[in-house]
Amino acid sequence: MIFSSELIKGTLKTVVLKLLADNKKMYGYEITQKVKEITGDKIQITEGALYPTLHALEADGLVITELEYIGKRVRKHYKLTPTGKSKTKEKVNELIEFMNTMKIVLDINLQTA
Repeated sequence: MIFSSELIKGTLKTVVLKLLADNKKMYGYEITQKVKEITGDKIQITEGALYPTLHALEADGLVITELEYIGKRVRKHYKLTPTGKSKTKEKVNELIEFMNTMKIVLDINLQTA
């Protein structure tokens, strides 16, 4: 089962922030592949969803970019700012609380659903 883009959209900032917190710095394609890998292909982030999210995080001061020159190519790495690091914890905790609330609303036990 691949999750819908509608579900992914609401959590994408949190996912990206957490990946950057865990990996120090990453480039866009690397982020998409890491998400595919750790979710067993259940979450597939498109470039059309990822890059606007990265740009929004950068505009919010949570992420900065570093350029790496590889021959004639330039690779843009994304890295958390100090504010981004503290915001990551906040966003992850918010998502956990949301999931716990949804379990109550839907009257389910996630481990047996």
